[in-house]
This record gives sequence, structure tokens and C-alpha cells, in this order.
Amino acid sequence: MDMQLWRPQLMRGQWFSHLPVSFQDSLLAAARLRRLTSGQALFKRGDPPCGLYAVLEGAVRVGAVSEQGKEALLSLIEPPHWFGEICLFDGQPRTHDAFAAGPCTLLHIAQNTLLALLETQPGYWRHLALLMSQKLRMTFINLEQLSLLPAPARLAHRLLMIAEGYGQTTPPRSVLQLPQEQLASMLSLSRQTTNQILKDLQGQGIIGLSYGEIEILDAARLRAVATI
Repeated sequence: MDMQLWRPQLMRGQWFSHLPVSFQDSLLAAARLRRLTSGQALFKRGDPPCGLYAVLEGAVRVGAVSEQGKEALLSLIEPPHWFGEICLFDGQPRTHDAFAAGPCTLLHIAQNTLLALLETQPGYWRHLALLMSQKLRMTFINLEQLSLLPAPARLAHRLLMIAEGYGQTTPPRSVLQLPQEQLASMLSLSRQTTNQILKDLQGQGIIGLSYGEIEILDAARLRAVATI
């Protein structure tokens, strides 16, 4: 398959759309499609580096599972986001588990292939560093909110972040494919607390709820809740 067919989808993302065209073309030329079934593992904590990925269809859950079987969901990666770049820099094993949240189609660029490209074009390293630094910024923001913000504000802010693709997707979405239990796990809240906050927001006409979906009806008021 000609990977150029996926260019319009990838151009919706801030990172890829701001790359030099030569780097875009090189990534697409080196990429292969990877399809996962629901629940299938892409990689697990401790696995060797396997390269860079972009989500084209579906979503990928990134998190960890404790010895007691409790899952911590760190992120739900949706189109057209790229991920997996940390291992390019340090060559260390994967730090978390990545599973398909439903049927999923990915663009995959193997580790050795990408390193060979970077060897010939070292200037491209900067663009990968920008990809990683964007995620580091979001990590610090989330840690700060975990310490300082009340649960309703944290939840509202996370919904806005997801809708805006964590600052990487335009325009923002109004309908989020996000089960409540996954949202609760991302925020380190109980399912009961998450459900109550969502019900309160629904009662105020700020969001709408349906099975596996959250619709943002009034983004301005949701943003006001997020800044309390």
C-alpha cells in the first residue's frame, strides 16, 4: 500500500504537519501498516525498542498493570498522534504497556530503519526531540493538577485536553469515545467519583453522556470548571 494515502490524515496533527516535507516523505517511505485486534498488545513493559508509531484508526491504551492486576491508564492515543520516540533516544526497553483499544491501524517505522535515516540526516533529531518535549510538558501539567486541583477541575481539564488532542489536533472534537472507567483510571479517581462529576456536568448542560461517549456541549463553561 502507498503510505502517501495516509498523508491527509497525518497532516491533521501539529507535529507531522510542521515537519519539513523531506522528513515527512522519508517517514512515509519507511513506514509499514500494522493492524491490531481489540485488546492485542503492541508492546509490553520491558520489551526492546521497536520504533515509532502513528495511530491512523482506532486508539491505543498506554499504561501499566500492578502485580495485583490493577491497571493504571496513562494515556489513550488516538489519530493522528505519534508515539514510541523515547526509546529512540536512549535505546532502553519500553517503559509501559501498549494495547489496542478496539480494532486499530497503525503506521510503524522500525527502530533500525529510523536510526539509519537519522544517521544520514542528523538534523531530523530535533524534530523528534520536539515530539518528546511536548509530551513532557503535558506530563508536568498533569502532575501539577493531580497535586493542586480538585477532582471536578481535573476531570474538566482532561476532557478539554482530549478534545483538543493534547494541543496537537485541530479543530477540537466535541464527541469523545471515552468510557467512564478509562477516564477514571487516567485521573486516578474512583469510578463512582468520576460518574458523579460527569452526572453533575450533564445536569448543568455542559456535557452529554451516552454509552462509551462524552459529548462536550458547552466548551466555555467546561473551561470555567477546569480553572476553578
